[in-house]
Amino acid sequence: MAKTDIDAARWLLLAMRLPATHSSERVSIWRQLRTCGALPLGSAGYVLPNSPSNRERFEWLSLAVRVHKGKASIAEVRSFDDISTKDLEKRFRTAREKEYAALIRDIKKLIDSKHTIRSESLRRLRQRFADIVAVDFFTCPEQKQIEKLFAITEAPVRTLTTPRMRFSAKDYAGRVWVTRPRPGIDRVGSAWLIRRFIDPKSKFVFSAAPDHYPEAIPFDMYGGIGFGHEAEGCTFETLLRSFAIKDRRALRIAQAIHDADIGDAKYGNPEALGIERVLVGWDSQGLSDDELLARGIDLMEGLYRSIE
Repeated sequence: MAKTDIDAARWLLLAMRLPATHSSERVSIWRQLRTCGALPLGSAGYVLPNSPSNRERFEWLSLAVRVHKGKASIAEVRSFDDISTKDLEKRFRTAREKEYAALIRDIKKLIDSKHTIRSESLRRLRQRFADIVAVDFFTCPEQKQIEKLFAITEAPVRTLTTPRMRFSAKDYAGRVWVTRPRPGIDRVGSAWLIRRFIDPKSKFVFSAAPDHYPEAIPFDMYGGIGFGHEAEGCTFETLLRSFAIKDRRALRIAQAIHDADIGDAKYGNPEALGIERVLVGWDSQGLSDDELLARGIDLMEGLYRSIE
C-alpha cells in the first residue's frame, strides 16, 4: 500500500446492526470484536487501524453479522471530526496497557509463588501475551517488561537442564523453520543467521501454534520449545552457540541484537536499534509476515557487510 493510500484511509470502521431478538449472536460478535482489538466508537461502530489483516478481521465479522440476518458495512476512514488520530492511538494503547497490566500481575504472582512453576500455567500466560501482542497495533513498551518476566520464570528450569547440545548445519539442510507472526529484530536476525550460516535454502513459516507445523523447527517461540531465549540471552545468541558460529561480524551483530531485543544495554551496541525501528514502521504499514522477514533479512545482510 502506498503512503498516500495510508494517509487517505488510516482507519477501518465497522458499522453493524443485528436484529433485537438475536442477543446470543450479539454477544458472540461483541466477543470477537474484543478479541481482535476493535475500539468501540459509541453508536458509530467499531474502529481498527487500516491494514490487510484488520480488513480481513472485519470482513469475517461482517459475514457473521449477515449470516444472522443483520447488516454490516466496512468503511475506510481518513479521520473523524470529533476525535483526533492522536487520541484514537492513545485509546488503543490504553486498552492494551490495561491488558498488559493484568498479565504482569499474574506473571508476578507465579514468580512469587512458593510452588513449582507449572509448564501449563506458563503456556496459558504466554498465549495471553501472544493474543495481546497480536492486537497491540502501536507497540506498547510493556511488551519488553513482560518478555523479561517470562525469562525469570524460565530461569529455574534452565538451571536444572543439561548444557545445550552442539548441532551440525548439515543436519538442518533443506528444513522449514517456524516462528511467531509479526517478526521483530530477534526473529529477523535469527532468520538471517540461519540462512547465511546454517542453510542458505531455509524456508520460514509463521504460526502462534508450532504444532500446526510438526516437521518445522521452532525458533523464538513461547513455551521453551526449539531455539529460543536462554538465561539472559536472545534467540540469535542461542543459535550462535548451538551451531558454534564464530564469525567475527556475526558475533558483533549478536551484541547489537541483544541490546535491541532485551533492552538491558549490556553491550552498549546500538547498531540494531535502527533496524528494529524500521521493522516497527513496516509493521504499522500492514506488510505481510513474509515481506517483513524478507526486507528485514536484507537489512541484516547490509549491516553485516558494513562491519569492517
